[in-house]
Amino acid sequence: MANDWVYFAGLYDSKFEAYCAVMWVEADERIRGTAAPEEVQVYQTRKGKYGVRFRRRRAFA
Repeated sequence: MANDWVYFAGLYDSKFEAYCAVMWVEADERIRGTAAPEEVQVYQTRKGKYGVRFRRRRAFA
């Protein structure tokens, strides 16, 4: 389960739009006061669209 990705809704035509979504994801976490994602990536689909995925930090007991 450590490698579970959360895929951000929506696909984008350009890498620039996807990077803007990355900034939104990171800023949203800071605004809500929750932990920032451990890792955020822009990925490209086989059809050429771009998407955003991230992993949340795991809390250890």
